[in-house]
Amino acid sequence: MRFERVAIVGVGLIGGSFALALKAAGVCAHVVGVGRGAANLESARRLGVIDSIATDPAQAAGCDLVMVATPVAQFERVLSALAPGLRAGSLVTDGGSTKRDVVAAARKALGDKVAQFVPGHPIAGAEKSGAAAAKADLFRDRRVILTPLAENAPADVARIEAAWQACGARVFRMDPETHDEVLAAVSHLPHLLAYALVKEFADRGNAAQLFGNSAGGLRDFTRLASSHPEMWRDICVANRDKLAAELGAFEDRLRAIRPLLEAGDGAALEKLFADARGVREKWLQGGFE
Repeated sequence: MRFERVAIVGVGLIGGSFALALKAAGVCAHVVGVGRGAANLESARRLGVIDSIATDPAQAAGCDLVMVATPVAQFERVLSALAPGLRAGSLVTDGGSTKRDVVAAARKALGDKVAQFVPGHPIAGAEKSGAAAAKADLFRDRRVILTPLAENAPADVARIEAAWQACGARVFRMDPETHDEVLAAVSHLPHLLAYALVKEFADRGNAAQLFGNSAGGLRDFTRLASSHPEMWRDICVANRDKLAAELGAFEDRLRAIRPLLEAGDGAALEKLFADARGVREKWLQGGFE
């Protein structure tokens, strides 16, 4: 399994790491980087993430494989630019954190070429962004979820799966609806909470005192608030129904905890904390694989 020319549209953490991983595995010969920021693309070329630069997604259409790794709100524009020149046999995949909107954008933009688009999502994000954050081993032993379309040929899905496996990833399949529901809980909600807590403290009159006296706890909890704002704006808007439902469930949990705190019910609080710690330790030890 080899791709002679791979295009990365959006050479950031995910797209750049995909390029580096494919290169390290020896399964691609040349990587074209496509993006809006000239400085980022020059940095990517200097670092060996990409081999050449293109400024228009249409220039990626002739490649064997195209990875779209832009914020999800840009997908329809990118795929519309790709569509006219996308040749038979070429495949397109993505790294978007939402899938229902991505699939809808692909159907609208690609038309009868949508069979060449195999949606995917690597569960391997970080708060850093840009080509300089890319790492060849980012996907090693990490999950990648594919949400294949009914139109996809099994052989094409297998090629995308093999590409991710060459990057060291473990590949799973899921339908777009389930994907967006699960990720709203385990990814989108934690990011929203991190942003909200930082903003809450920043807007208080004693913000300097609060941040000045914080340590590892606040830093660890709010690490996600260093993530790319444009990307997370698009994710939250695209998955707003599932995310709102998860936010409501979390609000219910907090409302249930508040009476325990107000009553000074130490036994109930300790049990809640112990139960949560036990679940987290089981999770970290691979108990939910």
